[in-house]
Amino acid sequence: MIRSLYSILLYLATPFFLKKLYKSQDDKPAYGSRWHEHFGQCPPLQHNNPVWIHAVSVGEVIAATQLIKAIQRDYPEQAILITTTTSTGAEQAEKLPGRIEHRYMPLDFSWAINKFLRITKPKALLIMETELWPNTLAQAKQAGLPVYVLNARLSERSFRRYKKVQRLFDIVKNNIDYLLCQHSDDAERFVKLGLSEKQVAVTGSVKFDINVSQEIHENGNQLRQLLGQHRPVWIAASTHRGEDEQLLEAFSKVRAEVPDSILILVPRHPERFTEVADLCQASGLTVVRRTEATDGIPDNCDIYLGDTMGEMLVLLAAADIAFIGGSLLGDKVGGHNLLEPAALSKPIITGPSYFNFTDITQQLLDNNGAVVCQDSKEIAAQLIVWFKDEVSREETGQQALQVVIQNQGAIEKTVNNLKPVLTH
Repeated sequence: MIRSLYSILLYLATPFFLKKLYKSQDDKPAYGSRWHEHFGQCPPLQHNNPVWIHAVSVGEVIAATQLIKAIQRDYPEQAILITTTTSTGAEQAEKLPGRIEHRYMPLDFSWAINKFLRITKPKALLIMETELWPNTLAQAKQAGLPVYVLNARLSERSFRRYKKVQRLFDIVKNNIDYLLCQHSDDAERFVKLGLSEKQVAVTGSVKFDINVSQEIHENGNQLRQLLGQHRPVWIAASTHRGEDEQLLEAFSKVRAEVPDSILILVPRHPERFTEVADLCQASGLTVVRRTEATDGIPDNCDIYLGDTMGEMLVLLAAADIAFIGGSLLGDKVGGHNLLEPAALSKPIITGPSYFNFTDITQQLLDNNGAVVCQDSKEIAAQLIVWFKDEVSREETGQQALQVVIQNQGAIEKTVNNLKPVLTH
């Protein structure tokens, strides 16, 4: 009865959900003809017997990436099916190499999930974080799939919400085999909601298990030498339309105080590289694009445009300070991951909008590894402070690195808990 009522409400809400999901936005990939995958109708897979990993959007795909690499390392023949709900999550997932295929996650209707399961034939369902859809879980269990929830979190606020719909949550919990939590207080809240202690384990957050190779450090050092070993360098990474103007305004204020400073500017989406280069030149700044800087970088370079893909760690490694984009646009984006600059011991600036990475950002803020700046004026002021105070700058970077180190180890714990599935 409860599931039937839930399904009716879901049917009523679906048009509004899809309207929001399919709404065209700048820098958002289109779904195109793949929209029907949200209703369970997807192309057959090239690989049999996959492990199905659901990661709703960009943040969850990023969180799953290191876990996927660990699975590929220990179980190289294991095929992986990754589903996302959003097109931005799909874009991130399709960058992953190996025996990995992407499909869109069906809506939580039993008939759509059953159709999807008949086509893809996964051997287990691994859900990143807390995407607990009642019909999906019920159909997965009915099909005989082990169901694991990975990197799970449950805030006090969410706990109270679930408590109000306890009868619906009872359906959810009865279809979960194991729930691997980020923190002990998350595990305690899930137990209070009715999961048995045998169903719950604490593994930590997989997002912190980021690996920076020696090659990254070396390539970063080489780039820094080209930019100017003694020039103050900051990077604005993963910027969106509407942010670049604000950052160039901040840069002009910085140059008034630190005239030899240089900005590495890295737009989030490659289709904007030329647009951003033109914007910088229109501002009277000398721009050198990475793809064109084959013979070195001239001394009068103001902005080094990162117009390549897959080299963000190298670009971050070459900078003294990192600003992370997607965070100056209100509720449009919700920030990007701060862990890459943190793992490189860079002091970090973010704008006020970071709701997609609240936990990570809050830990960095609490441990003085990052600073929130509201606008271009505050960004410029913070950059000037750090450029003029090397001790403070390096202490902040070290605090950021410590946050990463203190939270590592979750990947191995998670893979160990998944052995029954991966060896089956």
